[in-house]
Amino acid sequence: MNKRVLITGGTGFIGHVLCSEMLTRGYELAVLSRQSADTVRSLCGQVDAISDLESLRSHSGYDAVINLAGEGIADKRWTDQRKQALRDSRISLTNNLTEIIASWAKRPEVLVSGSAVGFYGDQGSTLVTEETTPHDEFSHRLCRDWENAAIKLRSHSVRVCLSRTGVVAGPGGGFLQRMMLPFKLGLGGRLGDGHQYMPWIHRDDVVAALIWMVETPEASGAYNVVSPNPVTNREFTRCLASVLKRPAIFPAPAPILKVALGEMSRLLLTGQRAVPARLTDSGFRFSYPALDMALEDATG
Repeated sequence: MNKRVLITGGTGFIGHVLCSEMLTRGYELAVLSRQSADTVRSLCGQVDAISDLESLRSHSGYDAVINLAGEGIADKRWTDQRKQALRDSRISLTNNLTEIIASWAKRPEVLVSGSAVGFYGDQGSTLVTEETTPHDEFSHRLCRDWENAAIKLRSHSVRVCLSRTGVVAGPGGGFLQRMMLPFKLGLGGRLGDGHQYMPWIHRDDVVAALIWMVETPEASGAYNVVSPNPVTNREFTRCLASVLKRPAIFPAPAPILKVALGEMSRLLLTGQRAVPARLTDSGFRFSYPALDMALEDATG
């Protein structure tokens, strides 16, 4: 019998590609989404569309659960209300999800739950592995509490993997979509001094890593889902301009970003020189280890 997998966040930038790949591999999928069933299937393929988390309480269970739900962290300025919305869409949902999973007679073999390299906070130029001590700030606390909500399932004999994902590049969306127009117009440039690291990864490698976590019985705990070759914002900017064959001579000064974005500007002006130490040690192979290859595919 094909394995049945529940996916939250399945209609998102990563999720809909994950659904397509898992369907190709023969998985039976259910996608939890507030969107209509027709919209879910148009984005994700032939999946079972579930609109209400509470309806899962009476479900017989799934073989695996992949939890990617969460509002975009950079979509709006970080007011107190917005911060609470970010916490609710990640932590509250995950708490409710794990409570429901724990009630099933047949619990899943594995929960793969989303997180981000923001878990580590600002790390400057320090090489960041899964063992690095985090810097205490909002992004760390958000990811820490999100992960803790997922980890609770370990006490119910469920294997839990945490995907600490970096900045995801891929065609048709994500952060690159916001950058493309100014760069194509020749108005792109570094952010601040450009020395902050951007732990990037191609979407196809994120999808492959998530499926690897589902399919690898030995996989457990936190994984940095990032390219093995992190770059600074200055290097990223230079590479994107080269791929698009445009100049990148209009930097965005840090003071202006701080005024315009407030605390959220830390997403752009700080970073992590994160590497996928545990994935690499496991023998995981990246399809896009080099930034120029990834950007050529994402912008082509």
